[in-house]
Amino acid sequence: MRKTFRIKKPEEFQAVFGQHRSVANKYFVVYQAVKPTQKHFRLGLSVGKKIGKAHDRVWVKRRIRQTLLELKPELPDELDILVIARPAVAGKSQQFIKKQLIHAFRLARIVKDEEHAKSK
Repeated sequence: MRKTFRIKKPEEFQAVFGQHRSVANKYFVVYQAVKPTQKHFRLGLSVGKKIGKAHDRVWVKRRIRQTLLELKPELPDELDILVIARPAVAGKSQQFIKKQLIHAFRLARIVKDEEHAKSK
């Protein structure tokens, strides 16, 4: 995923947290902020030390980014999205992570139910 699609600065993270629009499941917390003037969505990732050592955290981040690349055409352009991985996601497969992230996005109404009904 290109750098223009990422949220990196702490003040950008805080701006999304400040809107208090979040949903969660056992594996992820998803925050979203609407920015009508944006040309494409942006993503911020947070994977804490409770998930494991650095290589474990990087592994989880790569799986999340891969899932979002696959979902890219279905994501609205005007959103900033923060994904916070919970410790339960450590060691899970790519398919499992994708399924749980799609579930969290459905709860947040970022993607529609019928688009991924066959991925259950």
